[in-house]
Amino acid sequence: MKCPYCGKDNTRVIDSRPADDGGSIRRRRECDACGRRFTTYEKVETIPVIVIKKDENRETYDRSKIEAGIIRACHKRPIPAVQVSGLVDEIEAVIFNKEVREISTREIGELVMEKLKKLDSVAYVRFASVYREFKDVNTFMDELKKIVE
Repeated sequence: MKCPYCGKDNTRVIDSRPADDGGSIRRRRECDACGRRFTTYEKVETIPVIVIKKDENRETYDRSKIEAGIIRACHKRPIPAVQVSGLVDEIEAVIFNKEVREISTREIGELVMEKLKKLDSVAYVRFASVYREFKDVNTFMDELKKIVE
């Protein structure tokens, strides 16, 4: 690591610990040449994922879209925000562990429904009704019957 003060590249790590977010490492470094200290943060680089929309358009993956959909489905349900965030983390882990560059909204939607079904049946039905675009009461009832069985 190059020293930001003198430009020499003979620095050493004197302290290393997880950063506040838990997703990165905070390293305290000292330059052997000038003796000054500085901090660096190390984070795992993920493969940028492209989402293929229903109309075949492509856009970069956006965690907040999944989170917003789940929050809407869980509205006025006894589900803490921490649990919603954990659910999004689980879904995101599955997406990134696939190690693919592209994923369809259909795959993401199915993942979300699978996780919501285990968490809260009302939230699941709410999400499914929007995601599957229920056209009438019969399709809604068919989905409810699947849950009851």
